[in-house]
Amino acid sequence: MQLVRQNEEMASKGARGTEVPAASRERAGRPARRRRGRGRAVLAVLLVAAVGSGCATTESGEPAASGKPAGSADAGQGHGQRQGRDQGHPAAGAPNGQHGQHGKGEAGALSSNAEAVRAAQAARAVVAKKWGLAKTPLPTPAPPAVKPKITNREGFEIANEEEGENLPPVFTTVPVKDRVVFLTMDDGMEKDPELLRMMTELKIPYTAFLSDYVINDNYGYFKQMQDRGVTLQNHTLNHKYLPGLSYEGQRREICDQQDKLEKRYGKRPTLFRPPYGNYNGDTVRAAKTCGVKGLPLWTAEAYPDRMEWREWDKDLHPGDIILTHFRGRDDWNATMPDLIRAAMKRITDKGYAVARLEDYV
Repeated sequence: MQLVRQNEEMASKGARGTEVPAASRERAGRPARRRRGRGRAVLAVLLVAAVGSGCATTESGEPAASGKPAGSADAGQGHGQRQGRDQGHPAAGAPNGQHGQHGKGEAGALSSNAEAVRAAQAARAVVAKKWGLAKTPLPTPAPPAVKPKITNREGFEIANEEEGENLPPVFTTVPVKDRVVFLTMDDGMEKDPELLRMMTELKIPYTAFLSDYVINDNYGYFKQMQDRGVTLQNHTLNHKYLPGLSYEGQRREICDQQDKLEKRYGKRPTLFRPPYGNYNGDTVRAAKTCGVKGLPLWTAEAYPDRMEWREWDKDLHPGDIILTHFRGRDDWNATMPDLIRAAMKRITDKGYAVARLEDYV
C-alpha cells in the first residue's frame, strides 16, 4: 500500500508539471526552426512506435489491449510508472490522474484526523489542568472491530462445570494489544456531583457496578451517570457474601438486581461482579440464568493514597481491570476527584490510557 501511494503521488506531481532535465535545457539553445522540424519527425516516430507497441489508449481513456492485464506488475511498474515520472502523465491504470488525486485525498484525511486528535488532546490538557491532574490522560485508542474472546482466568474456573454448560467466564484482565486499562467503580455509596463533572469533562470512561441498598436513596444520580455514557452493571441487591447463601438466595441477590436496574434504567446488565470478589459454582450458574455474560474481577484496587495489587509484580499490564469504590471523606479523608487524580497519575505515568470495558467485553 505504501508503494502504491508513493507512485500515485509522483504521478499527481507529474500531472502538475515536472522540472526540465539539465540535458534538455542545454538543447533548448538551438535555433527554433530546426527544433520544430526535428520535433515533428520525433513525434511521427513516437506515434508509429506507440501504435506498433499497443501503448495507445482508447477514446475512453483506458489503455488499449497490450497482451497483459492493466493491473499486472509490468504494466504498473514499467511503462505507466515511467510515464508518470518522466513525462508528467498518470501511471497506467490511472487515467486523468485519478489515482494520484485519490492518494492525495487519503493523505489529506489522515492529516485531518491527526490534526483533530492533536486539537482534542490540547483541549483535554486545559481540562486536566483545571481539575488538577499532574498529566494529561493519554488518548484512548479506537476500540477493536471484533471484541476479544474472554475466557476464565486460570485457577478461577468452576471446579464442577459440566461439559456444555457454557458458564459465563470469571476474569481479571482482557486480552488486548493496546496499552489500555479499565476503570470500574463498585457499590454506589458516595454520590459526588463533582465526580460526574470531572469524568465528563476529562472524557475518562468507567463502569459502575451498583448495589441497590446504597443507590436506592438517589437513583437519579446514576441516571445522570448513564446519560453521560457510563454503563451500569450489577453488584447485587444487598452486597452479601454469596458463597454463604443457597443457590436460590444467590439468585435473588443477583437476578432481582438485574430486574431492578433494567426497570429503572432501561437496560439489562450483562456483567456482574460478586461482592468482595467471592463466588462459587452456584453464583456463576445463578448469574447465567438472568442474562449475565461475564464476571469481571480485578487486578488492582485504587485508593487516593495507594494502589493495592493482586499480581505478584505489582504493576499494570495491557487489559488490566482496576477496581475502586464510590467513597468520600468519611472513609478516605479524600474526595472522589482526589481519587481520580491519584489513579490517573499512576495510570498515565505507566504509559496507559483508560478504555471503556464494554467496548472490549
